[in-house]
Amino acid sequence: MRAVIAITGASGIVYGLRLAEELGKAGARLDFVVSGGAKKVMDCEVRGGSKKALARLAKLGRVYSETDFSAPFASGSRAPDAFAVCPCSMKTLSDIANGYSDNLVKRGAEVALKEGRLLVLVPREMPFTAIQLENMLKLARLGAAIMPPQPAFYGGEGSAGELVDFVVGKIMDRMGVKNALYRRWGA
Repeated sequence: MRAVIAITGASGIVYGLRLAEELGKAGARLDFVVSGGAKKVMDCEVRGGSKKALARLAKLGRVYSETDFSAPFASGSRAPDAFAVCPCSMKTLSDIANGYSDNLVKRGAEVALKEGRLLVLVPREMPFTAIQLENMLKLARLGAAIMPPQPAFYGGEGSAGELVDFVVGKIMDRMGVKNALYRRWGA
């Protein structure tokens, strides 16, 4: 599987980093695009800041700047099998929903939609406004998978890492990648 993980400036950078690690372990060929806003959030949320987070990603695949439209996945002729925006800021989600592709994150999402590839959006916001919900509905109707990080608790009380793994496991399930990141219902 060829996949792109785009990380935007929403809280929850851990979801994108963990997804990258697990897809890498599963043998996916990965590329990344990291927005300027994401780098700022990484400095707040990741031990070692954005430099350490970007170095982790670079070990798994190529990391592109949001301004680098020469990335292969900016073209429909090189569309990946899956494109995940994880986490996805509401600004990014709105721009994707309305066809405003002024950076590589949004262009990559647009390519995934137009080429009929899997687009996974992991919006990190709450509560949602009616406008945000309308944008999500619009994208869902266009074929995007909208996956707000909402862990289940049927596994009992868990650590923060287990809650992150549940969400990442569900994203990987949607991508068709087998994983054992969470306990399945009734297991």
